[in-house]
Amino acid sequence: MIVTMLIVIFALYRCSNSTKVNTPEADAADGQLLAKKYCISCHSFPGPELIDRESWVKRVLPAMGKQLGVQVYMGQYFCDNRSALTTPEWLKIIAYYNTAPVSLTIPKPSIPPLNDWAIFSVKKPAKVNRSMPAMTTMISFDNQDKTLYTADAANNLYKWDAGLNAKLVYKFDSPVTGLNYFSTGGAANTAIVTCIGNMAPVNLSKGKILLLNLTGEKNKPVVITDSLPRPVQTVAADFDKDGLMDYVTCGFGHDRGGLYLLRQQQDHRYQKTLISNIAGGEQLVTGDFNNDGWPDVMCLFAQADEGIRMFLNDHKGGFITQTLLRFPPVYGSSSFQLVDFNHDGKPDILYTCGDNSDFSKVLKPYHGVYIFTNQGNWKFKQTYFYHIDGCTKAIAADFDHDGDLDIAAIAFFANFKYHPQQSFTYLEQTAPNKFLPHEVPVDSYGRWLTMEVADINHDGYDDIILGNFSTTGRGLVNQTGFTPGWDMHNPIIILKNKGKIIK
Repeated sequence: MIVTMLIVIFALYRCSNSTKVNTPEADAADGQLLAKKYCISCHSFPGPELIDRESWVKRVLPAMGKQLGVQVYMGQYFCDNRSALTTPEWLKIIAYYNTAPVSLTIPKPSIPPLNDWAIFSVKKPAKVNRSMPAMTTMISFDNQDKTLYTADAANNLYKWDAGLNAKLVYKFDSPVTGLNYFSTGGAANTAIVTCIGNMAPVNLSKGKILLLNLTGEKNKPVVITDSLPRPVQTVAADFDKDGLMDYVTCGFGHDRGGLYLLRQQQDHRYQKTLISNIAGGEQLVTGDFNNDGWPDVMCLFAQADEGIRMFLNDHKGGFITQTLLRFPPVYGSSSFQLVDFNHDGKPDILYTCGDNSDFSKVLKPYHGVYIFTNQGNWKFKQTYFYHIDGCTKAIAADFDHDGDLDIAAIAFFANFKYHPQQSFTYLEQTAPNKFLPHEVPVDSYGRWLTMEVADINHDGYDDIILGNFSTTGRGLVNQTGFTPGWDMHNPIIILKNKGKIIK
C-alpha cells in the first residue's frame, strides 16, 4: 500500500513539473510572432494567405530557413549555435505557415474582358529563322534615328528596317538587356549597352556596361565597367554636374546584387560606386524628384525586399534613400512607370507583379496591374487593380487619342492552360480610373517577355512591339498537362495602332 502511494505521488510530481505542451493553435500563434521578428529583418512581412500551404511548407520555408542558418537532414530541421533561432522556434514558424489555404482563389474580373483586336492589327517579320527558338531579351526604339533594336539570349543585337527585316549589329559575350542612345554630334548614333553576364539566377558578377557605335561595321565595343552582378538596365544623367555624362545601373544579381553609380572622370574613365547593396534591381527612372536642380534616380527592386525606392542626390557624390512602396517577397514585382494618370501634375506609379519562377509557382490573386496615385510629397495610395496571371510589364499611353491614358500589359507567366488570352491585355480607359479590358488574340504568335511602345510607322499613333521568349526550359513553365501553342521562332510582332476600333 505504501509503495503504491509513493508511485502515485511520484507520478503526480512528474506531471506537475513536466514541460507544458502547446496546442497547434498556440504554436501557430507563437510562430506568427517569431515570423514577424525574423522575416522583417530581410523583407516585408508575408502572411500565410499569400500562397498555398504546400508551397510554403515544401519550398518557400526550406529556402528561407537557409538564410537563418536552419539545416535540413533527411526531411528534419536542425538549428545550432550558428543559427539565428532554435529548432523549436523554427517549428513554430512552420506551424504558423501551415495555416495557409490549401489553394488560392483567383478573382473574377468586375468587367468581363472583350476578346477582340481593339484598335490594333498584327504585323510579323518578313523572314524568320525556323531553325532557332525565339529568345528575345530586349526591345528598344531609338527615337533619334527612328530605329528598332532587339537582342536575344544568343547574345545578338539586331537592327530592324521598316519592312521588319533584321540585320545583325554585333554579337556580344552575354545577352543585351538594355540600350541608351546618344549622338556624338553629326556622327552615327552611339549606344550604352547593358550586358547581363548570366541569364541564369546565379551569384556571379560577369555583367558589363559597354559603349558601341551602332552603325560601325567592325567597331568593337568599349568597356565602361565590368564585374557587375547581372545588370539589366542603365540610365544616364550628369549626377555630379561636372559636364560629363554619368550612369546608374541596377545589378539584379541573385541573393546578392547592387545599384551602382558609374561616374565619368576627366580622363573619361569611370569610377564605380555602390549606391545600394539590395538585390533585385530591375528597372530605373531618372528625374529631379525633389526639384533641387540635381538628377535623382528611382529603382524597382524585385527580389526578396521588393519595392520602389527613390535615391535623392545629396550633391556630394552620394544619395539619400527613400522607400516609396514596399511589397511582400512573393509578389514577383516586374515593372513600373512614372506617369500622371489624373493630370494633376504629380507623377503616379503604374506597377505590375507576376514573376512566377521561384519557389511558389502557383497562380496568385494579387498578380496584375496596379495604379498608385500620388497623394503629394511622394506618398501613394492604391486606386486601381486589374488581375492578370503572371503579369510581366505594363506601359501607359494615350493609344486611342481620346485625352486619357490607356494601358498595354503582357504576361510571361499567364494561365496558359485555361486562359492564354491574358498573355496580352489592352486596358482602354473609358472614364477616370475605369478601364475596359481587351484580350487581344496574339497568344498563338509567341510568349511575351519584353514590350516597347513607339510610333513605328510615323502616323502619330503609338504602336506596340512584343518580344517572344518562346523557350519552355526548366523552371519557365509552371503548369502541367498542356502543350504550348505559341510560335516558337518568331522573335517579335508589331501591334499596329489604327486609332479606331476594328470591326
